[in-house]
Amino acid sequence: MDAILEMRGITKTFPGVNALDNVNLAVRRGEIHAIVGENGAGKSTLMKVLSGVYPHGSYDGQIVYQGEERHFRTIADSEKLGIIIIHQELALVPQLSIAENVFLGNEQARYGVIDWLAQMGKTKALLATVGLDEPPETLVTHLGVGKQQLVEIAKALSKEVKLLILDEPTASLNESDSDVLLDLLLAFKAQGITSILISHKLNEISKVADSITVLRDGATVESFDCRAEPISEDRIIRNMVGRALDDRYPKRTPAIGEMLFEVRNWSVYHHRHAERQVVKNIDLHVRRGEVVGLAGLMGAGRTEFAMSVFGRAYGRQITGTAYLDGEPVDLGTIPKAIARGIAYATEDRKHLGLVLDSSIMHNISLANLDGVARRLVIDDGREATVATDYRRQLKIRSADILQITGNLSGGNQQKVVLSKWLYADPRLLILDEPTRGIDIGAKYEIYTIINRLADEGKGVLMISSEMPELLGVCDRIYVMNEGRLVAEMDAADASQEKIMRSIVKAGEMAS
Repeated sequence: MDAILEMRGITKTFPGVNALDNVNLAVRRGEIHAIVGENGAGKSTLMKVLSGVYPHGSYDGQIVYQGEERHFRTIADSEKLGIIIIHQELALVPQLSIAENVFLGNEQARYGVIDWLAQMGKTKALLATVGLDEPPETLVTHLGVGKQQLVEIAKALSKEVKLLILDEPTASLNESDSDVLLDLLLAFKAQGITSILISHKLNEISKVADSITVLRDGATVESFDCRAEPISEDRIIRNMVGRALDDRYPKRTPAIGEMLFEVRNWSVYHHRHAERQVVKNIDLHVRRGEVVGLAGLMGAGRTEFAMSVFGRAYGRQITGTAYLDGEPVDLGTIPKAIARGIAYATEDRKHLGLVLDSSIMHNISLANLDGVARRLVIDDGREATVATDYRRQLKIRSADILQITGNLSGGNQQKVVLSKWLYADPRLLILDEPTRGIDIGAKYEIYTIINRLADEGKGVLMISSEMPELLGVCDRIYVMNEGRLVAEMDAADASQEKIMRSIVKAGEMAS
């Protein structure tokens, strides 16, 4: 095998956690090699070892790259040899231009002065390579997430990449943007660039991967050669979770009751651009024991709607009426919304959902401090008991409840977010992309929690860009496009084709 990379016996420990245990990885030159595993399996940690984020000496084992053992002490050391990693959280500066971001730290200069003409010209060529038709002087803050991802790849190409590592590159992308990115990886492969792809989306891996390595609990379980034999998703799942998942979505017999929550004629304007209406006269309801989905493409206004309902956390000039149990209710601030039993689990868990430098215990109690207080003073013992209970219930992988939340994997961070809102005991839980960037085993656990809430008579409003997920979990689905609700259908009668047809039809009528 012509291997561009071999990682041999990689072992990495943190206090109380054995993150990697004798992991072996071999990547052939010019292939797309997928790494899969549950959250906390060690995928990102392994790539941080490779790229020098965790320097030589902080782990055991060998890295052999292009036939030589390498000792990377910084990211700059690995980048000099063409190893470029693009993390799940993009490392772009929003208020700088595309060109400035692409060459940040690698500015095109003559005699110590930036040659802007050369830098703009090279940026334009790189953008053409990744299929991005934007002027190089465009500020990154004006780009959508999909285009920002392409800027990151252009940045990698500017460093003469030989081994491109992408950590969950499509987690925040819609289906069309994801397809663009995957096609780009295939084009890079034709040019001889090797890629390592970390993803939880098995359909994407099946589309592009030449080889697959499965990690579980910090150890290598199995490696597959997709060119030698077809590899089924079921086989990958069994290796990832250590068991078969006979059904991706747990069964539930709905017991839908009376009207719980309703909004009528709900409208919202952009929080910065006062003339731009982002939510337009929405009428929506959720009954007790019902899981309601909100489908739509990126930019449809789903998150803006959810945040505006949750204590006007987003938007201005918000009009319309909200009802609980048929009575008008004031949701004008976040504390008021929480007090009325409304909870919102944000799609942006790192910036809006968690205090990353605080412990699991403190994050879980954050939305219901009264529940762990006695006479306005936090009862540490009660708080620890609550956190321990939710850590067990939601199977949060951590050393203990005092572990810093920012050190958890994405999936375990999401479980902490859910624990926080479950402890607040909401009547209506709004879930915004609750399984984004989460492995299939953790997804199943979250679906089970959703079912449990519905069985308890609570209402769930679930936003998801994954249509199979909405179809598998929800009882009823609303479809949103350009700020409006354009369709409503029972999940039993819905399909991906019907949802997309309603979006396309609404777009055609609007134009």
